[in-house]
Amino acid sequence: MDYQAVIPEFVVSDLEKSRHFYCDLLGFSVEYERPEEKFLFLSLEDCQLMLEEGSTEELAQLTYPFGRGVNISFGIEDVPQLHQKLLEADYPIHRPLTKRTFRVGEHYIYPHEFAVLDPDGYFLRFSE
Repeated sequence: MDYQAVIPEFVVSDLEKSRHFYCDLLGFSVEYERPEEKFLFLSLEDCQLMLEEGSTEELAQLTYPFGRGVNISFGIEDVPQLHQKLLEADYPIHRPLTKRTFRVGEHYIYPHEFAVLDPDGYFLRFSE
């Protein structure tokens, strides 16, 4: 496995709840885990993410939503399909599916994107 140059790591309040959200709902795969450290290394297409359950002391310092002010964007192939999967699971969508327009230099791109909050309130954007 190759590691990306930047890999976010989230402190989470309940690793199993987060595993369900990221793996069962979003489709991430567990690349490896360290149960003794309550740690997961996940991937989805070319995206990578680390999760670690915080200690009582760490969690006492955090207030929902965790990661306030941070926006993590995951570039994936079929954003509408993932959006539909979350709708069918009745998971709350934070920002609805839209087709955006962005200027990149002299060109424009038109990705589909939507956003959700994970169980701890981390802001996750999925974009093509």
